[in-house]
Amino acid sequence: MTEHVLYEVNEQGVGRITLNRADKHNAFNEDMIAGLTASFERAGNDPAVKVVVLASNGKNFSAGADLNWMQKMAGYTEAQNRADAMNLATMLHTLYTLPKPTIARVQGAAYAGAVGLIACCDIAIACKLSKFCLSEAKIGLVPATISPYVIEAMGKRIAKRYFMTAEVFTARRARRLGLISEAVSEDQLDATIEQLTDTLRRNSPEAVSQSKLLVNTVAGQPVDESMRALTSDWIARIRVSEQGQEGLNAFLQKRPPNWLPAGSKE
Repeated sequence: MTEHVLYEVNEQGVGRITLNRADKHNAFNEDMIAGLTASFERAGNDPAVKVVVLASNGKNFSAGADLNWMQKMAGYTEAQNRADAMNLATMLHTLYTLPKPTIARVQGAAYAGAVGLIACCDIAIACKLSKFCLSEAKIGLVPATISPYVIEAMGKRIAKRYFMTAEVFTARRARRLGLISEAVSEDQLDATIEQLTDTLRRNSPEAVSQSKLLVNTVAGQPVDESMRALTSDWIARIRVSEQGQEGLNAFLQKRPPNWLPAGSKE
């Protein structure tokens, strides 16, 4: 863990992972990437964490790659560049597969690799004045490591355009393209995220985690006999699980399930 990334969990089980290089517009370097990877792994393994918010300090969400880091990469061999890129790819995959719901809190600019972070999150809430750019082509590069997640979020044809043009686009367009879930005023950003975290925390933690895995497993696959068997097995397994049984019994008995705090109402 480094000071470039902050990690905290509140009493409600909301984990907050914060990019903390405001003076550098939260630009990535190797230390931040390592800190993010460690934080995502920590949140995924912490039973106290029910939902994860990815945020950043300062005016901008993230400017992408740090200039000093890019200067170092320019002098790397191809093998060294491959190893460096794999660290970034591992960090992104750790976020994408984190077995808890993830929400990106976006303010200001989100450029290059920052768009990949947003695309890896399950939900993204941005300020209406936020700006986005897949800027790699401007400096002769391509958004390779983030491409699987951005293409999934925005679609193949749209990704081609913004990968090639490196245009800046607004939060309104980002929402229309599927990169972000909602665009709200700055004074509503935290309230909107708090409402989402409260909603998520009321659901079965295991069901939420399994729902995320279900989408990632089923998306894009043919609805054939093997898929019907897979999904039938999945729901059968959940129905007989501890939380599945508790949830069904609580619903039938008209009482709150045991994953809610004492005194909670349905």
